[in-house]
Amino acid sequence: MLRRKPTRLELKLDDIEEFESVRKDLESCKKQREDVDVVGASDGEGAIGLSNDHKSREQMINDRIGYKPQPKPNNRSSQFGSFEF
Repeated sequence: MLRRKPTRLELKLDDIEEFESVRKDLESCKKQREDVDVVGASDGEGAIGLSNDHKSREQMINDRIGYKPQPKPNNRSSQFGSFEF
């Protein structure tokens, strides 16, 4: 591996302004989410509650990550292939 001198990074005024604008946007989005959570919690519609059963929670997680489980067949030909003796 070749060694080289470290690259010098310069902080520009445009970079600082862009960072500040992105930070303000994120803070405003976070504040809006918190406001919605507070209103939803007072209405009883907050985050996923404990009243939902385990399967529906598992299904929601699978849907969120895009996992679609395929049922496993229980016959021997599917487990071992189609062997002819």
